[in-house]
Amino acid sequence: MKNSDKLTRRQWLVSSLGVFATAIGLPLFAQTKIRRVQPQYIATLAPGDAMSGTGAETWGLWRIDPGPIGVWLRFYQLLQKAGNIAPAGWRFDINDWWLDENGLIMKAPEFPMPAGKYYVTNGEDQISLLTVEQPDNEGKQAWSLSDDKTIADVTHGPCRSARYTPTGASSTCSPKNASLEVFPLKPGESPPLVSGCDRKEYAVLIIFGLPVEV
Repeated sequence: MKNSDKLTRRQWLVSSLGVFATAIGLPLFAQTKIRRVQPQYIATLAPGDAMSGTGAETWGLWRIDPGPIGVWLRFYQLLQKAGNIAPAGWRFDINDWWLDENGLIMKAPEFPMPAGKYYVTNGEDQISLLTVEQPDNEGKQAWSLSDDKTIADVTHGPCRSARYTPTGASSTCSPKNASLEVFPLKPGESPPLVSGCDRKEYAVLIIFGLPVEV
């Protein structure tokens, strides 16, 4: 999501959510209503106009911002020489790897998305309560957003998140085949296609709080 020079934006997000919530009348800091948490990030596969649906079992969760612990694409060979262990200690998987909008190889999120209720935002002017249900007998998870919000409403636009996996059993899907020249991505621009890889693009939702039972 963010490289080191964008940490200011993350810090701004944490501090400004309270101001925004006050402006719209949401008691963000009332302990009987909501518990603020450090931002977490959801990698979401859902239509932008959807307000509810199934498929949350295909979503992932970053409990910490994967940007600052990521590895620049241009340093991929150094990552290989380090035995595919990033400086932050996470392991790179050449058969399942992630890129952000700046050209950072990211740690993969946690799968599947844990069931629960989460206050999510686009980081600007939209807030909703996301409910992720427990898996059904087939392992599928339903989800819904409150207040008639859509996935597009609460998607953090500047963040891009793309997952790369081999196109077939014999394919080599390597970051060394990704173009460096396209980064950083322009607004609305998709992450690059990479030779030998299938690409999935995920919307990014920011978790900023959890409801407190009363």
